[in-house]
Amino acid sequence: QVQLVESGGGSVQAGGSLRLSCVVSVRTYIPSCMGWFRQAPGNGREGVAIIYTESERTSYADSVKGRFTISHDSATNTAYLQMNSLRAEDTAMYYCAASYSDYCITGPAFSEMAFNIWGQGTLVTVSS
Repeated sequence: QVQLVESGGGSVQAGGSLRLSCVVSVRTYIPSCMGWFRQAPGNGREGVAIIYTESERTSYADSVKGRFTISHDSATNTAYLQMNSLRAEDTAMYYCAASYSDYCITGPAFSEMAFNIWGQGTLVTVSS
């Protein structure tokens, strides 16, 4: 069974950087898409960034464009989220997700329905 293992969360001052990692447990089973979502206290979960692994095309939420970068290393089947210029409002639990369905490509961006495997989450805290 495929699992996702996240790491890289922590506490940082506003303006700082963090890099989140998400390893897919079956190295050779490449998802169609990988995404990062986040949930702040009292809020619903929202999509942050998606990468379509075959084309390496990416999509970002408006709130993180120009600050966050998603990537995927096919050799290790690991997704990364490089987060720069962090703000207090980026504080949240960050979840990695993988989709083995074409729906992640053909459906609406950041549709959670397209992602069938989720990580356990890693906490990011940004202090101002």
